[in-house]
Amino acid sequence: MKSPRGLPRGDLFYALWVVGSKAAENGCRKQPADQCLYRLLECVDEELAQRVRAGGCRHCAEGVLHQAHYARKPRGGPEEWTKRQSFCCDRDGCRRRHTPPSVRFLGRKVHVGFLVVLKTALHQGLKPDRLAQLRRVVPEIDRRTVARWRQWWAEHFLATAFWKVARGRFIPPLSSEQVPLGWCERFPVDTPDGLVKLLRWLSPITTVSTVAEVVM
Repeated sequence: MKSPRGLPRGDLFYALWVVGSKAAENGCRKQPADQCLYRLLECVDEELAQRVRAGGCRHCAEGVLHQAHYARKPRGGPEEWTKRQSFCCDRDGCRRRHTPPSVRFLGRKVHVGFLVVLKTALHQGLKPDRLAQLRRVVPEIDRRTVARWRQWWAEHFLATAFWKVARGRFIPPLSSEQVPLGWCERFPVDTPDGLVKLLRWLSPITTVSTVAEVVM
């Protein structure tokens, strides 16, 4: 499968897959942009979680995964987002946790993932009119918070194994100074499904085990 011009290529190119159910996607398009975005994010997270659970325990290869969700209440998302899906092996002597990647939660950050991406990109020069359809889900954020996010992208994210592999998949390449602005210029983030494509591609960094598998 070939990626559109400017988007990453190869095994890390998840952008053409958004939700497995066309009915869910088509139903979403009839909703306001903010509700459509939330619906798509929920659908993708559910699909990612089911994939992890169906795969069984990666450590002992014998255990069955049972629910062991984290309580979460991220800022900037719907009130219903009160948990991060996670599973635990039921086999004695293993009990290892398996937390699926997510398009809603960016690791342990207090705010939802799309805000950390979009608000940082806006401060880097992304034109506000690109987000006209999503203005209801992009509230004002304190500048000091955005400054911390910019520092996180520059100091933490750029040092991750995921980015060291993923940066080479962009044609033409992106410089380190363009993160995350460059992604927002390559992916169609001006629509809910376009933004979800970006978050789906970025999802391996939201859980340690997935990053390790991608790098390998």
